[in-house]
Amino acid sequence: MSDYIVRATAAGAQIRAFAATTRELTEYARNAHNTSPVMTAALGRLMTGAAMMGTMMKSDTDVTTIQIRGVGPAKGITATANGKGEVNGYCMYPQVILPPNSLGKLDVGGAMGDGYLRVIKDLGLKDPYVGTIQLQTGEIAEDLTYYFATSEQVPSSVGLGVLMNKDNTVRQAGGFIIQVMPFVTDEVLNKLEEKLTTIKSVTEILDAGNTPEKMLELILGDLELEITDTIPTCFKCNCDKSRVEKALISLGRDELDDMIKEGKDIELKCQVCNKAYNFSVDELKKLISKCK
Repeated sequence: MSDYIVRATAAGAQIRAFAATTRELTEYARNAHNTSPVMTAALGRLMTGAAMMGTMMKSDTDVTTIQIRGVGPAKGITATANGKGEVNGYCMYPQVILPPNSLGKLDVGGAMGDGYLRVIKDLGLKDPYVGTIQLQTGEIAEDLTYYFATSEQVPSSVGLGVLMNKDNTVRQAGGFIIQVMPFVTDEVLNKLEEKLTTIKSVTEILDAGNTPEKMLELILGDLELEITDTIPTCFKCNCDKSRVEKALISLGRDELDDMIKEGKDIELKCQVCNKAYNFSVDELKKLISKCK
């Protein structure tokens, strides 16, 4: 198993925790969308957070979507995950390039700028749950921490990271989410807060050869950590040619007729995974008959 998520509890279920390694799915997205280093970091962090949040859902078919929209040059990114560990994502402007921030790191916050983060949970009910916060830093982990505290009233600590190689491929990616339950004791909370101040960055931990299990052990090892589940995670888009056909049909007869008159095959790409779908003139003619 390469990319995966672990779920755990600690301190007699006073704490629940998640940790993930997501290098392969982040590299898949980088390659599919041809993202710049800063946008690879942004998208990798958001997909990692979404993947872990997806595994918090009760059903495998429940879906969590996280949208970030800002005034920075990136404008926005989106990630969607389900309860099975399947996740995908895309950037509005995938090739944004910025100088490093004041800490010498990829400036994800500068790419996002001021804006908002929105979490949409489709639980199979009539209306989805929607929670929105103003971006705190744009660095994503801090924003998700703030989201959990304000929108879900669950005190949490979120760590996310993406480390790039010199050739701009992904070297490491992953993260953790630590959450305390309402009945947590002051003693456990104080121990956790103290430990979190000493933890290195996610990418430092992973690049030292540590696993998600070890990551949680470093944080919660003194609090009776118990790993409860391991879930594979991967980049997966549910697009197919029939879905693209429906999008073409929705354009209407006039637009399809204009395409046919040009006498050329057309190519449409999925926004989420960038997969290309080709349609011949004859196929377009068949789609016209399906227009209302």
